Amino acid sequence: MKTAERIETVAVNAAMAGWRLDRALAALIPTLSRERIKALISAGQVRMGDALVRDPATKVKAGAAYALSIPAPAPAHNVPQDIPLVIAYEDAHLLVVDKPAGLVVHPAAGNLDGTLVNALLHHCAGQLSGIGGVARPGIVHRIDKDTSGLLVVAKSDPAHEGLARQFARHSIERRYLALVSGTPLMASGIVDAALGRSSTNRKKIAVVADGRGKRAVTHWRRLERLNDAALVECQLETGRTHQVRVHMASLGHPLIGDPVYGRTRPAHREILRDLGFHRQALHAAVLGFFHPITHESLTFSSEMPNDMQRLFSNLVL
Repeated sequence: MKTAERIETVAVNAAMAGWRLDRALAALIPTLSRERIKALISAGQVRMGDALVRDPATKVKAGAAYALSIPAPAPAHNVPQDIPLVIAYEDAHLLVVDKPAGLVVHPAAGNLDGTLVNALLHHCAGQLSGIGGVARPGIVHRIDKDTSGLLVVAKSDPAHEGLARQFARHSIERRYLALVSGTPLMASGIVDAALGRSSTNRKKIAVVADGRGKRAVTHWRRLERLNDAALVECQLETGRTHQVRVHMASLGHPLIGDPVYGRTRPAHREILRDLGFHRQALHAAVLGFFHPITHESLTFSSEMPNDMQRLFSNLVL
């Protein structure tokens, strides 16, 4: 028997008038990525009244109602793998993982297995939210492969939807510890700079003019002065790809060890070589949110991992 599709019915508000259809639906249904919505539109899964709408670039009008048919998730073809995980919290609806540096979050070209998703499929015995699709079951957000620290994973669809709404409202508390090159003169500050794909290198993110990218806001404060470096805490108001890395680099203080957005200073070169430190010095240290089912306020903390602790010790004045 064919599993029933889920129907999402939404109405365009006045502020969205003139937007592309895929952009408007992504804003109205935050549990689905814009790319997934674009694919569903092209596949004939969106209707306005009785008419199919197949062009993601269609301009929407205020008050227009759309029905989006979301196919039931296909069975995950990712292989469960017994990869050790550090679980900070778990219940029937979600779990919080303390991810080590070097572990990719979800399968993609070049990393088809050995990922956090493979580990979760084994740990949860397949009990993960299907909203993320085949490749990303349970994944509500992610952190870079070479960034360590906390992320939350949904085990049920209601939990996934509730967490996605909090991410869309930017109400999730996320604090990162970073070791940056140079010492910021100010004790704290805010970077409010839009981010988008670099026009010269599509694999990189860059600060772009307003209107070209997505608004990104990072609140930072200097915790300790080090040897031509500093320990900085970055609190995310938004959560964009490479946000902390690009924003700190834009201030002239890239993350130590960052192979993409930073350049190793002479004072650090020998230390990094001796320690065998080959990643950006970034750790997701604090994660706070309201439980999407019980509505309890939850906050989790993770200590700086051993490799960053050793680097920090070698940078102390």
